[in-house]
Amino acid sequence: MLSLNTKVRIFVCTEPTDMRKSFNGLSAIVSHTLGGDPFSGHLFLFTNKRRNLLKLLFWDSDGFAIWYKRLEQGTFSSSIFETNSSGQVELTQTQLAMLLGGVDLVQTKKRKRFQLSKKDSEKIPS
Repeated sequence: MLSLNTKVRIFVCTEPTDMRKSFNGLSAIVSHTLGGDPFSGHLFLFTNKRRNLLKLLFWDSDGFAIWYKRLEQGTFSSSIFETNSSGQVELTQTQLAMLLGGVDLVQTKKRKRFQLSKKDSEKIPS
C-alpha cells in the first residue's frame, strides 16, 4: 500500500520501458524523455510493452525508491498508455489505485465533484 502526500503528482510514461532499468536509467528517462525532474518528489510510472510489469520511481527526500509490480495473469489497462502529444499522462491517486487494482480507467465514469479553485482558496482566511 502506498501512502502519498496530496501534493504528489503521478506521471505515466506512455512509451514502453525496458524493465531492466533501475534508478539511474529510469531517472534519465524522466529527465530526457518526459522533461521532468526526478528529484521533485512526484511519482513516475513505467510499464513494459506487454503491460504486465509496472515500476514506480520516486524521490523519498534522501534517495530514490522503486516500487515494482509483476502481474501473474492479465495486464494493466493499456488505455492510459496511449501516446498523446506530450508522451505522458498524469493520474490522480485514485486512478493509480484503480490501475493497480485492475480497473480499466477508460470504461469508468467519474461523477462530478466540487473542487476548490486556487482563486477561491486564497479568499479563505488561515
